[in-house]
Amino acid sequence: MTDFFGGHTGWLLGYVIGLVVVLVVVALVVPILLLAGRIGGQAKRINTGLQAAEKNTAGLNRGRTKLGG
Repeated sequence: MTDFFGGHTGWLLGYVIGLVVVLVVVALVVPILLLAGRIGGQAKRINTGLQAAEKNTAGLNRGRTKLGG
């Protein structure tokens, strides 16, 4: 019986296993990167909101200083 892969079945098996590992890693990393991008966008909006809140409450610090707090 002739060996279809010319005696290189070990190499073929290694390449197949390697390909499967790479595909699994890509399948796990892509969603993480997408979530990181969404978190980054939300962080910018949160920072903008906090800066607005800081402006809105700046007068409270002056009042606290006047009251001796």
